[in-house]
Amino acid sequence: MALANRKFLPATEERRRFQRVKVHLLGRYMLPDRREFPCQVINMSPGGLAMLAPGIGNVGDRVVAYLDHIGRVEGKITRIIDNGFAMTIGATPRKRDKLAAQLTWLANRDILNLPEDRRHDRIVPRNPIAVLTLEDGNKMTCRIIDLSLSGAAIAAENRPPLKSLVMLGRVQGRVVRNLEDGFALEFVHEQPIETLEESVTAR
Repeated sequence: MALANRKFLPATEERRRFQRVKVHLLGRYMLPDRREFPCQVINMSPGGLAMLAPGIGNVGDRVVAYLDHIGRVEGKITRIIDNGFAMTIGATPRKRDKLAAQLTWLANRDILNLPEDRRHDRIVPRNPIAVLTLEDGNKMTCRIIDLSLSGAAIAAENRPPLKSLVMLGRVQGRVVRNLEDGFALEFVHEQPIETLEESVTAR
């Protein structure tokens, strides 16, 4: 019994150390036998997550998941819940910081009920590196965290002033708020899905 309790202790410590955020993220995951299933994450912290999942493994099983807005995460199942399971997230401190920033963005999006995020799903571009042109004409390289037809979340060391107009690739946008590791843009004009990625990552 003592061994069983010790086995669950790391997950308990994770829950104490990181605040879980309620999210609704779709994705896919793979169990150790290489079976893949769709899933929906219902809450998440930089140290763990809980998901609704049709294929449920065993406690201790290693899981690799690919989640919308987040990307690849991996860890071990810590407990079984109704229609799914909870798992740890194995990550370096730097990766945890990145996850925390992404979760802050997702939480703020829901709390603020931002219209651009309610209208359009956000995607992670295949090529996330882009060039941002500031109001004064200076250019800087940045990384797109995610984007939709009407806006984008940008990771960058320098944040342009709020409400300033910038160009992300060939798309004009306005800086609407700061994020932990960057800022958010709202595009001046809604973009067509067919050319969205090409337009924003244009050099």
